[in-house]
Amino acid sequence: MQFNAQEVTGSRVRLRYGVELQYTVNGFSEFLINVHAARTSRQQVIEESFSINPERAVLLSEDPASANRIASFNALSGTLTLQYRGVVEIEHRYVEPEAIVAESPGALPVATLQYLYSSRYCQVDQVQQQAWDRFGRMPRGYGQVQAIHDWVRETLKFQAGSSCTGTSVLETLRDQQGVCRDFAHTMITFCRALNYPARFVTGVDYGADVSYGPPDFHAYVEVFIGGDWYLFDPTGITQVNGLVRIGTGRDAAETSFATIFGPVLTGMPKVEYDAIDDPINGLALPGSTQLAVSTAD
Repeated sequence: MQFNAQEVTGSRVRLRYGVELQYTVNGFSEFLINVHAARTSRQQVIEESFSINPERAVLLSEDPASANRIASFNALSGTLTLQYRGVVEIEHRYVEPEAIVAESPGALPVATLQYLYSSRYCQVDQVQQQAWDRFGRMPRGYGQVQAIHDWVRETLKFQAGSSCTGTSVLETLRDQQGVCRDFAHTMITFCRALNYPARFVTGVDYGADVSYGPPDFHAYVEVFIGGDWYLFDPTGITQVNGLVRIGTGRDAAETSFATIFGPVLTGMPKVEYDAIDDPINGLALPGSTQLAVSTAD
């Protein structure tokens, strides 16, 4: 489905997803699990459940700055199975790209400045010259950011298993291949090098072709331009209006779906994802659009 500016007015998307995680615990361990859908003014959690088998006490906390929701608990030994189920409704903001006027770096809100600097996987200072050589002659604005997105998508090859949790943008640029997190880190780094705040977001990959494998967690990018955060998926394997916000941070180091302290063996996560088609009640399926899309204030 192709949207235009008139058709998307007031449109909403309702999505449901499920996550199952399995662990073998070989001694006292502590878990921080980030799989709950974020709650924002544009993303409402209609219903959700979180369970652990065997059952144990869980503390669910929310970071007021990032909206990340962390479930924390302890375990002594044995096999654990975690399940999350959620139904999320998203009201996107659609804007004509030409209408977005980028502010100067000196006019950026203080809260966005942390997303301008180098971070663990995004070494801005080491790619800054390359970014300006490639994109610096373009006028500042949404079009410049879109050009970075397009270049990352065209330059890198999506290759499952081609990187690891320690891969940074420097290795990705050298090898010119990676997975979603590597595409996201590359776009983020180039945007920051050109003075756009850019942040790493985790969700799930609704709409991805089956050739990429079973449903999974997915990394994408938000860039602050003209007073709002706009969504980009440089892999091109999903529709941006089909993404659910789970974790947000400077890069993948701050958005892991599981942070574990202790002797634990992890299994492969199982992810399910679906969209609800109900046009009578104003619910649309995710679809392609040439408009700028935002789900953040």
